[in-house]
This record gives sequence, C-alpha cells and structure tokens, in this order.
Amino acid sequence: MGYDIYITRQDNWYDEDMSKQISLAEWTNYITRDTEMRLDNFAEAVLPGGEKIRLEKEGLAVWLSYPGNNTEGNYAWFYYSDGNISVKNPDGAIMKKMLQIATVLKAKLQGDDGETYDLSEINKVSRMMHSLYPKFKKPWWKFW
Repeated sequence: MGYDIYITRQDNWYDEDMSKQISLAEWTNYITRDTEMRLDNFAEAVLPGGEKIRLEKEGLAVWLSYPGNNTEGNYAWFYYSDGNISVKNPDGAIMKKMLQIATVLKAKLQGDDGETYDLSEINKVSRMMHSLYPKFKKPWWKFW
C-alpha cells in the first residue's frame, strides 16, 4: 500500500472545503517558478520483467534535484489531486522539499493519519527510518 504525505491547506487533507484547496493553476504556476521541478503530467517505470507501467494525471510533477533519482527505478513524483499535492512513501529529503513547497503555497504537511510535520518532526522521522530501514525505499509503482 504505502503511506502518503500531503501538502494541504485544509484542516484535514481529505476535507472537501473548496475555499482552502490548492488549485491546479497555483500548483502549475509554482512548478514553472521552481527550477528543480518539472511538470510531466505522467509517471512511467519499467518493471523487473521489462514491462512498462504508466500513470497519467494532470499536475503530476517530478523533483529533478532529488538525490535518490533513478535509484532502483525511483523518482520523487508529486501527485496533484483534490486540492492537495501528495508523495507516496517520501523519505526525509522529499519531505524537506515538500515543506519548502508548502511554505511557498501557505500550506502544511499532513500524513494519511492526520499528523502534521514541521522540520523537527521530519528530521526525527528521517533518523528513525534510516536506523530501522537503511536501504528501504519502495518505488512509487509498488503498492504492496
């Protein structure tokens, strides 16, 4: 399955308060100003057997400066949906980039379970995850 972290303005990422949602126009405008980001509107990966998997979604962007890019087929994909931007199974570096984006968009970071993250929380989680799972990082396309 995986665990998502959201950039959101809503009280809870799953709320449907249209007045607090990040618009697709705001998100794409942010991407055009951030030279580390690229709007692709799709993500693609080659599976171990050589088969390709592709996800197409307006607002899907990649963080070009992610230090883990192309490590075991992984990239830092940012998924726009329902007024939020999310990343599945982000590591500390991705969460720090998410926090940078959230600051510009006047938003916050929130996990699937409603917890919020600031820089101190990100650093704490990063240290814990690195000590427990030093090499663990699922590609975006592995849901299990």
